[in-house]
Amino acid sequence: MVKFEKPDVSVDVVLLTVIDGALHVATHVRPKEPQAGKAALIGGYVHVDDAREENVEDTAFRVLHEKAGLRPRYLEQLKTFSGRRRDPTRGFTVAISHVALVPYEELVAECAGLLSFYDVDALPELAFDHNEQVAEAVTRVRNKSSYSTLPCWLLPERFTLTQLQHVYEQIFGEIVNRATFRTRLGLKNVAEVKAGESVDEAGVIIATDEFQGGAQRPARLFRVDQLGLYRRASW
Repeated sequence: MVKFEKPDVSVDVVLLTVIDGALHVATHVRPKEPQAGKAALIGGYVHVDDAREENVEDTAFRVLHEKAGLRPRYLEQLKTFSGRRRDPTRGFTVAISHVALVPYEELVAECAGLLSFYDVDALPELAFDHNEQVAEAVTRVRNKSSYSTLPCWLLPERFTLTQLQHVYEQIFGEIVNRATFRTRLGLKNVAEVKAGESVDEAGVIIATDEFQGGAQRPARLFRVDQLGLYRRASW
């Protein structure tokens, strides 16, 4: 039987958040070679000898916890990047890329000082093929946000519909009025929705019995427990 050398297999995470109205990606500085001192995505090798690591999603959660103290509410496998030119010092390597969405306030609270953030549309040169991974992740998030509730995971666990509108606008770089936004997402009349009922076409943006105070009348808070898809492209 012919034996072939097995490639190194790792997981990278494109961790996205919104800062100052624009999508940003979280990076850290590589502490050692190859490409020491360069900004890079959070990542690490698959621990095949660890029985707790049953799949590469477990690996992604582990490296996020170890390197940033995080467990994001939303994590999705993105794409496999492989080849001999990814890292010439290690030969043929495989990286299974994931995208994670985390509210900026949560990142600041959990890992202040550990990460650096860059606007996804103005990236420096990152390590390995990480620029390509970020571009792939941003395309995925923008496309998927056009027909789903994906942007909800860039918000706190409880949010107002105004906050939801703003995060959609920040992802697409398009300002819309309140009526147009609610039509695009198929939102019902909020005043008629009771706590525990859904307010959107996909049936997953759930009204709570909590309100956020302000200078004007209090705004109802909502939550989302799962990704919801709309029956049509909404943006």
